[in-house]
Order: sequence, then structure tokens, then C-alpha cells
Amino acid sequence: MTVHAEGAAKVLRLDQGPQENFCRPAVDPMFRSVAAAFGDRVLGVVLTGMGSDGAKGGKVMVDAGGTVIAQDEASSVVWGMPGAAAQAGICTALLPLRDVAGYINKYVGEGMP
Repeated sequence: MTVHAEGAAKVLRLDQGPQENFCRPAVDPMFRSVAAAFGDRVLGVVLTGMGSDGAKGGKVMVDAGGTVIAQDEASSVVWGMPGAAAQAGICTALLPLRDVAGYINKYVGEGMP
């Protein structure tokens, strides 16, 4: 799934292109498209999952001025994806799953915590 700007509107599209990170859907293309469509007004959240999907696209988000957070290792079933994002140095916060929603609410309501 990717996001595209069409004038002031943002449109979601399902992408049937080649697999990325050995999977489809993949987080990296979605994160890249969100960064292109929204720039510094994005918050990416990487939750438990296998592999490193999300780390490269998350870097694109951060480079565009956005923010990425990830689930911490202790609360993850599989720390592959959030661990890769953390190891890439792109995360503003590593949070237990129980704290992710509160962070998002604070971010959206008041700006970056």
C-alpha cells in the first residue's frame, strides 16, 4: 500500500510491484510514499515482526523530517523489525506496547513529546 499526492488530496493505492524485503505488502515502500506525500508531518510506528522491513523506509521518513518510534524488545514477540529500526538509529523512542498509543495521542494532540 502506498500513498500518493494528487493535488491537495492523498490517495491510497495497492501496489503489485515486485516484493521488497521478501514480502508484499512491505512497510518500506509505504513509509517512503508517506514521507513523499506528507514530509515532516508523519509519525511511523514499527511494531513486532520478522526481518528488517521498515528500517530503510523509516530512514526516509526521518530524513524528510518525520518521526519514527518502535516497540521495545521486551514487549515484542519478534524484535526483528523494531530492532532493525532501533539499530538504524532512526527511532525517537523505543516503547513497550502498552505505551505506544499514549505516545501517539500525545504526538498528534500536542506535537512531539
